[in-house]
Amino acid sequence: MRLTPLTLLLIAIGSHALAAPPAGTTAKLAILETTDLHANVLGYDYFKLAPDPSIGLERTATLIAEARREFPNTLLLDNGDTIQGNALSDFQAIEQPVGCGQPLAIHKAMRALAYDGGTIGNHEFNYGLPYLQQVSGTSAARCAGPGYPLVLANVVDAKTGLPVFAPYHLIDKRVRAVGPDGQPRETTLRIGIIGFTPPAVLTWDRRWLEGRVRTLGIKEAAERYVPEMRAKGADLVVVLSHAGLETGPYSPSQENPNLSLAQVPGIDALLMGHLHLSFPDAGSQYAAFNQPGVDKVAGRVRGVPAVMASMWGKALGVIGLQLRSDGKRWLVQSEQTRVEVRSTQRPDKSYVAADPRFADLIAAEHAATIGFVKTPIGSTDFRMASTLADVGDVSAIEIVNLAQTEYVRDYVRANLPQYAALPVLSMSAPFKSGNAGPRDYTDVKPGPLAINHAADLYLYPNLLYAVKVNGDGLKAWLEKSAERFNRIDPSQRAPQELVNANTPGFNFDMPTTPALQYEIDLTQPAGQRVRALQYQGKDVTAAMEFIVATNSYRASGGGNFPGLDGSKTIFASPDASRDVLIAYIKRVKQLHHAEHGAQRSWRFSRVQTAGPVLFRAAPDAQTLATAAGIGNVRLIEASDAQGYAVFALDLGQ
Repeated sequence: MRLTPLTLLLIAIGSHALAAPPAGTTAKLAILETTDLHANVLGYDYFKLAPDPSIGLERTATLIAEARREFPNTLLLDNGDTIQGNALSDFQAIEQPVGCGQPLAIHKAMRALAYDGGTIGNHEFNYGLPYLQQVSGTSAARCAGPGYPLVLANVVDAKTGLPVFAPYHLIDKRVRAVGPDGQPRETTLRIGIIGFTPPAVLTWDRRWLEGRVRTLGIKEAAERYVPEMRAKGADLVVVLSHAGLETGPYSPSQENPNLSLAQVPGIDALLMGHLHLSFPDAGSQYAAFNQPGVDKVAGRVRGVPAVMASMWGKALGVIGLQLRSDGKRWLVQSEQTRVEVRSTQRPDKSYVAADPRFADLIAAEHAATIGFVKTPIGSTDFRMASTLADVGDVSAIEIVNLAQTEYVRDYVRANLPQYAALPVLSMSAPFKSGNAGPRDYTDVKPGPLAINHAADLYLYPNLLYAVKVNGDGLKAWLEKSAERFNRIDPSQRAPQELVNANTPGFNFDMPTTPALQYEIDLTQPAGQRVRALQYQGKDVTAAMEFIVATNSYRASGGGNFPGLDGSKTIFASPDASRDVLIAYIKRVKQLHHAEHGAQRSWRFSRVQTAGPVLFRAAPDAQTLATAAGIGNVRLIEASDAQGYAVFALDLGQ
């Protein structure tokens, strides 16, 4: 039979659309989100070599099972930053790379949970594009992947402009519904999922991606593909945006553009991530959650149901979409739709039970990782902790700076004689600063050191870079770091918080050499806080030049530090910062507090305050303060609602 154009059109329409159920049919669909798992399958801290019940997909799995029993229909999705982030992921990517036919440990766990789909976060690119294509199952070799469709719409081939991964995927989901007559019935929903990652991934992982891919603005990519998904019969469009919310106007390079993304017509639900926060969160002080268009109580962004499920498997995001058919299409009943973040920690501070399947499922990978991180590299006679880095303890910072300084100085002397006369500084930050809870601090006890301790001191798989800046550039760098703190009003009698919740600890870069000295004046606005900046006892001027050892993330623009956009880089090392640290410890063998953990470059300017200045830390921070010689902190509260100890900082001392 000859097919007429009309027949072909009808066939095409039929292949793209599903018959709508009768008007008045209702259904409830729970969209379940995990995000920023960072390869945490088990509740185990490979840095401390100890169980940690606050993390791990094995406990999120219990919440997933509960939700599947509660809701008649569920869709389980992952929002990226899945395959990188702990010693297990580094072991499988770097030390003993997985073979083509071998799924990652995190993917084995996700297969067991039968995920419906997922997207790709920025950290997925940390190990390089070939590795990502292998473990995502998208390489030409068709290697083992995650077992569910991955979507990413705003990363395209640099030459062809075509998406590197499938931009979206349509899922035909059989669901249980209730007909207009009140009787149960089954129907099929066509659900479109589309994924996005921060455009700055091209900057953060420039060494892997430059010349190979380019990124599109998230909003622009959505405006292109959402109508296409609808045209192919998507009843619902769920956005997996590995990004969060921020203030300020939209631009195609915006890192967290979900406020603008939510305005794209045709989006029914928005899954967020990247910020390692929970949304909705009625008590959040995060600035971007407290702006027009954002409902941090009901979980709405521009009226679109939206959720962000914390990180590391600590929580499950749930959007309970209430749907109603008008006979032609499904409509979301916003007033009956509920959004929540369900924590693995119960109100009584206990944790839900772990799914017992997971320990056996990845037993071999778990044991191999533990064996690897136990490799000895040296010893220390002092405790190295980031717990009090915000108030001046450099015990976990200086060792990183010493290793980076030595490496860059030696390289410059041997290979870059034109820079040999310039002083070499180093910047490092407290990568673990309590964001994930009162246990989320680097803490290496005195005694033998192994690879796991180095991984605790240096959390990320960055490369070591060196940049050249002048005195003004150095000051601007330190001013940006000082945004870690809130402005303090000395006359205020009410308590004031020291730490700015909008600036993560990993952006608090600090030098730790006695040659460079400065103060941070907390009474001044951001950008005007660095005072008395001196090098070798002389005021730092614009005419001075410095080489600064830092990481590839910062040198390439990570954190939006002034002037650091890749153009200042004079040396891009092939060695990871953590490997540089390990090599340094192996050479030194024995670390001593006076030499390797006590040299401060900065202090707060002294000022008397009418009321207390408060900060939160691990419960044993007072002991650390004594060891570090920090005498201007005192315990106010042994444990707040989240388990942090609350301290007062006396800025007058």
